[in-house]
Amino acid sequence: MVPRTGVTVDICPRDLPIALIGTAGGALALWANAPAEIAVPVALLIALDIRIRRSHRRP
Repeated sequence: MVPRTGVTVDICPRDLPIALIGTAGGALALWANAPAEIAVPVALLIALDIRIRRSHRRP
């Protein structure tokens, strides 16, 4: 997927330790009986800081 002109997508890891994030994500998936198709994207959203910014050009 390619963002539009003027849209910036920043993806960077959060400041939490990766082991803590992995353990919490795995425990949540086991506790909720969630399939991997749902647990993996949710874990990525928790582990990554995603910012979407839109810039406007002025003529």
